[in-house]
Amino acid sequence: MKYQYIMIILFSITLYSGTLYEFDNEADEIRFNNLIHDIRCPKCTSGSLASSNAPISEDLKLKIAEMINIKKTDSEIKEYVVSRFGKESLYEPQLNKDTFILWFSPFLILFCALFFFFLRKKT
Repeated sequence: MKYQYIMIILFSITLYSGTLYEFDNEADEIRFNNLIHDIRCPKCTSGSLASSNAPISEDLKLKIAEMINIKKTDSEIKEYVVSRFGKESLYEPQLNKDTFILWFSPFLILFCALFFFFLRKKT
């Protein structure tokens, strides 16, 4: 008798459980997972959408899934997120005049280090 109740509960859980994000194909699901790893959580300090369960993150994930299902491109989805939450919401900032130093400073530092390494005085 006990086992019948357990079976009924397990059956009802599997019957009413479903996926939260519905996609037409597997490629869209992969795109979704890549996007939520590339976009920061608007509420968290350094986490991605994938690692956040904040209500605003859940809403944004639903919006991204909806945009994927209506065949928006990744760049259109990222533009939406940037327009709504700012440039800091992306892990990879776009290359423009504001982020020029951010993108090219590692190469400049490497060049300076190599320059001083080769010009040092050998004793």
